[in-house]
Amino acid sequence: MPLRSLPAMRNLGMLSAWIGLVLATSALAAEMSEERKRLIGQIQAEVLATAGELGFARLSPAVEAALLKVERHAFVPAPRRDLAYLNSPLPIGSGQTISQPYIVAIMSQLLGVGPGDKVFELGTGSGYQAAILAAMGVEVYTVEIVPELAEQASKTLASLGYDRVHVRSGDGWQGWPEAAPFDGIIVTAAAPRIPQPLVDQLAADGRLVIPMGAPDRIQQLALFSKDEHGALVRENLLPVRFVPVTGAMGQ
Repeated sequence: MPLRSLPAMRNLGMLSAWIGLVLATSALAAEMSEERKRLIGQIQAEVLATAGELGFARLSPAVEAALLKVERHAFVPAPRRDLAYLNSPLPIGSGQTISQPYIVAIMSQLLGVGPGDKVFELGTGSGYQAAILAAMGVEVYTVEIVPELAEQASKTLASLGYDRVHVRSGDGWQGWPEAAPFDGIIVTAAAPRIPQPLVDQLAADGRLVIPMGAPDRIQQLALFSKDEHGALVRENLLPVRFVPVTGAMGQ
């Protein structure tokens, strides 16, 4: 074989390998997209079953589109990635979890926010909830008390192009005063009370969604709305189980 043909063959081999990688990646992406579609069907069924408590019987088009777009497997630790599209919470380390997709969906819808709105999130976790809101066109300011989780979530969100999400490590009970007021506030861990800083940072007519109650008991997913006097009006929706808020003010 003439020596001059070796570079061409080597380039051909590299091209074939690259094409194979592209085809495998495309096949995996298509499979994951089908998994998300199946998951959305399961969530829709659960929403319908709990319509009496939630006040709506279907996911909004915006929430459904976000669930279809956001790659949940990217927010799940590698050893559990094959479980990413189960409708269940999964551990993400440091005693924290990525919430059940049904819960993420209904909390996102209960906020009543859309493009151009600002939301504060207490408890970034893996970053999945923040990504869903960002996919809905929302600007998200999120605080995570575990530094390692905050760093990992920030990297994951950045790698996926969610530049509407701003991540900070710290005690979320203080909120994010310089970005307030917020059209919505979402708390992704159970708490016995709502601290005044979050009440103050919620905009007029804003909504706050939070699981209320003690960590060793069934909690209530609660929706708070601000009235014309700046007071919060509470509506209990569903019994839930969340990991507890940590930090001095969450005790």
